[in-house]
Formats: sequence, C-alpha cells, structure tokens
Amino acid sequence: MSGHVFHPGHQALHGITVVLETHGSTTYVGRFDSQDERGVQMHDVGVHDASTAGSTKTEFLRRCDKFGIRTEHKDLVVPLADVARIERLVDALR
Repeated sequence: MSGHVFHPGHQALHGITVVLETHGSTTYVGRFDSQDERGVQMHDVGVHDASTAGSTKTEFLRRCDKFGIRTEHKDLVVPLADVARIERLVDALR
C-alpha cells in the first residue's frame, strides 16, 4: 500500500530500512525511527565510510540487502545538518 503508515502516529519511514547519506563520506543503513530537531533516529545501524572502506557504497548496500546489516550502532542519532539524503534501501538499489 503506497503511503500506508505501519504504526499510526509515526512518520512514513518508521520501521523501514533506509540509507542515510551524509554530506561527508559516511553512509548509514538501518531502521528509521523518527526525525525531529535533534536529528534522524535510527536503530541497528551499519556504517560505510568511503574514505576508509575497502568496498564501494554500492557494494556495501548490496551486501546489506543480501546478508543483512552488520550492526555497528544499536541506536544512532544523525544530526540534521549532516543529512544529505534519506531513501529506502530497496530504492537505493535500483
């Protein structure tokens, strides 16, 4: 169902696995919880840093999709000023 919110009262991406790209070299993949003035709250988050990783961002995302996310942060808040883009993992792989 397009536009269906699984948990009424929450934001549309609540509970969805998303890719959060920052303005820097870091990309996060995890479950979106919410977004407010503190930033974007995520759970079970994996991290890809293009400046130090041995794989490309696309390879990292494909691995997350195929094998699951290797959790590096159980809970994470990314400040809004750092967020360049958020999209569902399935859309990022298209």
